[in-house]
Amino acid sequence: MSQNKETIRMGKLYSEDSDTYEDWLYWGPYLSERQWGTVREDYSQGGNAWDYFSHDQARSRAYRWGEDGLGGISDPEQKLCFAIALWNGNDAIIKERLFGLTNSEGNHGEDVKEYYYYVDNTPTHSYMKWLYKYPQRAFPYADLVNENARRKSDPHSFEYELMDTGVFNDDTYFDVQVEYAKSATHEILIKIKVINHGADTAALHVLPTLWFRNTWSWFVDAEKPQLNGIKSRGGQNFACIRATPTSSSNAKEMMLYCESPEELVFVENETNNEKLWGNENNTPYPKDGINDYIIGGKHSINPTLVGTKSSAVYKLSLSSKETKEIRLRFSSNTSILEPFADDFDAVFDKRIAEADEFYESLAPSTLNEEQKSIQRQAYAGMLWGKQYYNYVVADWLDGDPVGPPPPSGRGRNNEWRHMYASTIISMPDAWEYPWFAAWDLCFQTVVFARLDLQFAKNQLLALSHEWYMAPNGAIPAYEWAFSDVNPPLHAWAALQIFEIEKEMGLESDFKFLADIFQHCLLNFTWWTNQQDGDNTNLFEGGFLGLDNISVINRSNLEDFEKQIGHSVTMKQSDGTSWMGMYCINMMQLAIKLTVFDHKIYSHFVSKFFQHFVFIADALNSVDQASNGAVKLWDDQDGFYYDFLEIYANPTQYISVKLRSLVGIIPLFPVAKINLTELEPKVSKELKERLDWFFNRHPELIGQVQTLKSGNNRFMEGMDDEILLSFVKPERLVTILERVLDENEFLSPHGIRGISKAYQNDPYRLTVDNVTLTERYEPAESADGSFGGNSNWRGPVWFPINFLLINTLQSYSEFLDKYFTVEYPSHSGNKKSLKQVANDLSKRMIQIFERDANGNRPVYGGNETMQNDAAWKDLILFFEYFHGDNGAGLGASHQTGWTGLVAELLFRYKDE
Repeated sequence: MSQNKETIRMGKLYSEDSDTYEDWLYWGPYLSERQWGTVREDYSQGGNAWDYFSHDQARSRAYRWGEDGLGGISDPEQKLCFAIALWNGNDAIIKERLFGLTNSEGNHGEDVKEYYYYVDNTPTHSYMKWLYKYPQRAFPYADLVNENARRKSDPHSFEYELMDTGVFNDDTYFDVQVEYAKSATHEILIKIKVINHGADTAALHVLPTLWFRNTWSWFVDAEKPQLNGIKSRGGQNFACIRATPTSSSNAKEMMLYCESPEELVFVENETNNEKLWGNENNTPYPKDGINDYIIGGKHSINPTLVGTKSSAVYKLSLSSKETKEIRLRFSSNTSILEPFADDFDAVFDKRIAEADEFYESLAPSTLNEEQKSIQRQAYAGMLWGKQYYNYVVADWLDGDPVGPPPPSGRGRNNEWRHMYASTIISMPDAWEYPWFAAWDLCFQTVVFARLDLQFAKNQLLALSHEWYMAPNGAIPAYEWAFSDVNPPLHAWAALQIFEIEKEMGLESDFKFLADIFQHCLLNFTWWTNQQDGDNTNLFEGGFLGLDNISVINRSNLEDFEKQIGHSVTMKQSDGTSWMGMYCINMMQLAIKLTVFDHKIYSHFVSKFFQHFVFIADALNSVDQASNGAVKLWDDQDGFYYDFLEIYANPTQYISVKLRSLVGIIPLFPVAKINLTELEPKVSKELKERLDWFFNRHPELIGQVQTLKSGNNRFMEGMDDEILLSFVKPERLVTILERVLDENEFLSPHGIRGISKAYQNDPYRLTVDNVTLTERYEPAESADGSFGGNSNWRGPVWFPINFLLINTLQSYSEFLDKYFTVEYPSHSGNKKSLKQVANDLSKRMIQIFERDANGNRPVYGGNETMQNDAAWKDLILFFEYFHGDNGAGLGASHQTGWTGLVAELLFRYKDE
């Protein structure tokens, strides 16, 4: 198999035997890191997914909707899975899956308590590398739970991490590295390399494990696949596990060749009913039989070497600093006589060389070696985050033919019975967030566009097609609550992908744009109908992804209403601005599509132009919906805020004057239109329509900025070059004065969630003798309300910073280099908006780079990760970052939208 850097960049791959792109993607890192504790596996009355299916139960209880494992792979429907399991001789259980705290256990919410790294991956998964650091002492499960529970009483306490327990003291741990190299579409070579970092000899059981997802226990007379063991014969240095799919399956029979194992062990991937519920088992060899055999020597494995879950057993003894390697070959060729011949290592060498060539060609020439490493690990994290997602909501609500019916009154996602998900999809974090999130996915597709363009497009289309999108046009947010509202970024992401495709010199894919546009029309209509209840062009939406950023729970106003005794409506600056941005993005899509089909799309250009102007007027109007008392724009503060409409007698209008990202998002709707660059017919029609519109609405013309060529003055009216934005240049300067102030939003590593001014002087909102307060918190939230573990009250978040950087670049294209702002504010230094955007990119990138002292801000005060040779070159991409020092916070493996650092490295220009 040969890879070509240009075709692979397009999401394509060619080979000597002409296998297709889809063939090469058949096997990949689609096995999740956590299936327990998910909504899909929750059949409880109260909907407490974390408690219903626990980590402790997972080794004994069959999953219904998916599987999980360590550094694993699967086919695209997760029917047949491979992963590793480990036992250090001291743990009470074998290590089959990653451990972490549930949402109620963690002092700052759910949190994986393991150290593992996505080291490498290619778009076709022809080469993959994953690394796990496994303690040699007993894994401190109880200590992690108990100490974090104790710290819950102090909201300002740090999380108690695995390294804090002391199990890594004196380097008493193993590095367990798993590498995969494809020699053909259905042949994967596997190396498991173990290093003993400790000073003493240490033993380790390594259990490469192959199993079928349980698809048979839930249905009457369902056919079951089978695994069979083939022991080593005379002269052979290997044993085999044969995987035979069901007769109705189109899957190939596969063979796992295992080099010189101690033995092969087999069980059924079925629940140990007797252990969990005190009921009779369906098999004497249930799912946890391998665990019980390895740990306690029980007769819990099938001596006939038959089952649906099987492990090859390797008992290693490693002296200090010693490395040992296990080799396996997973192949559809079931009659290989020498599976570990000389070509084995040669395949790895070839795949690694191809991966190196691909990433070297992908990286801009301006990057240094450290930046290339950061970018490559970010891409690896994105690719390892591709997971199989299976959730058929109607079947989940109704229950399966075999088994008790779900309890009555179970209502989560009840209005999404149409949803049928069985897809490889990009996850925000395969442990903490092993499910898609609508706006996360939009950012993820932008990063994927350079890696695998077709995958990026397919991901964006998936949520907008009928098996995901609701009949009313709503896009599902995430499985905990599909009906929650995420910022509508599908059109924006499509434009980003289109421009990246153009930048790569590829033919413009107008069919993709048209598909997205048509489905976004449905979603746009849903937004206008559902989130603008009184037809004022002022929008709501609740959290809108920003969770606890407000002093009031914006997704659940009922609590506040009970406190004050009145009904409340909240008009949101960010909700209104997201819709303004949606209008602009749809208009931009329509402009591009006029080349594709002028008759259909030219009318939409003026339609979305006009809608944008109406929303802009509503956002900036003094008397819209509030009788002149309150508006979203505050002239005195020079900032945008939400406002409350309280239905007392008389009606009260109260501005929530909390300076946060809510007031920065109104900058995001911005676009330049140059009528001379459009097709002449389109330009003529658009001018005529806009003339008609502004002749009838002269009061709205102020929402359009124009720049006369050769004249550095801003004038109202029409011109060939138009800037659409909510914010006039003088207002832009006013807002940026706060945003770029180091005592407010500007941190050394990006823009904070709320102003630092509230650190010592908290914001206070008083309504009818009820006072709510909010403080700037640079790290995890000290307030457990509104979800608690998600903190937008100070930290730096990549997605919003990325959008702000894009916004400033858009303004700079119109306002040119002579338009400057003070940067940082009050410094006396004048910078163009392009220079400000570039410096913000640099601040974000530097979170992962070594500083003058050799430390990466992302790792804060963790001396091991900063200085230890076995740790310091490995990067984790966190969910968000400390507002003052840049340390990584939240989900430790959320390469998802933090993978945007890879795209920033593309766009950053060192000045």
